[in-house]
Parts: sequence; C-alpha cells; structure tokens
Amino acid sequence: MYYQPQPPYLLLIAGLLISLTSGIALANLIKQIVKDWSVNKSTYNVAIMRKPLPIPYAGIALGACIFLSSCLEVFSFSKKFAYGFSFPLTVGTALLVWFQLSNILDKMERGGLQKQDLESLQLRENIPSSSKRQSKGDS
Repeated sequence: MYYQPQPPYLLLIAGLLISLTSGIALANLIKQIVKDWSVNKSTYNVAIMRKPLPIPYAGIALGACIFLSSCLEVFSFSKKFAYGFSFPLTVGTALLVWFQLSNILDKMERGGLQKQDLESLQLRENIPSSSKRQSKGDS
C-alpha cells in the first residue's frame, strides 16, 4: 500500500506567521531608527540601533523559506526539491534586499538622506503644491 503524506498546511501557516511577526518587528525598529535620527542626526544613534536589525530580518527570511517550500509541497513536490528550490531563492533575495537596506542606512549615517528632495526623485510635477490649492480655494 502506497502512503501519500499530507501536505504541510501547519508549516505553511507557521511560515507565514513567522514572516509577518518578524516583519512587524523590523518595521517598528526601522521606524524607531528614523525617528531617533530625525530628532538627533547623530551617526552614533544609527550605528547602535541598526545592530538588532538582522534578527527580525532573518526571521522574515526563515518564514519566507518555510512558507515557499510548504507551498511547493502542497502541489506535490518532494520535500527535497521544495527546500532545495526555496532555500537558495530565499537566501539570494534576502541578501539583495539586505544590501539595499544597508545602503540606505549608510546614506542616512553619512547625512545623504537630508539632501534628498522631491526634485531629485522627479516627483515634483506629479505632486500638487499647497500654494496652488490655496489660491484656488481663496477665489
């Protein structure tokens, strides 16, 4: 008799919850870093506060790997293939995003973000200015 194992629905839900809770923790840490930096633009604060960032970020990556491999197992892929596919994909994506986040935090430490404005992002023409809105309302 051939036994077909049940898909890992519990792991699928667990991976999703791990990623979500770690993502909320990471978002709160980043908001706190930016808030503290905007009050006191010292690079010392950013350097100290960015040390705990890898912990929730690793939780996001771990949860994503578990979720992705569980999704593949739901569609009858073997456990070996599912984790063999999802682990390198998750690690590669996580490293690319971590590199980008580190670049942004490095710019913030060097003071490069305070020089960033709407004109350099080429969004100024798409955002209505407050003076135009006030002149229309005053008429």
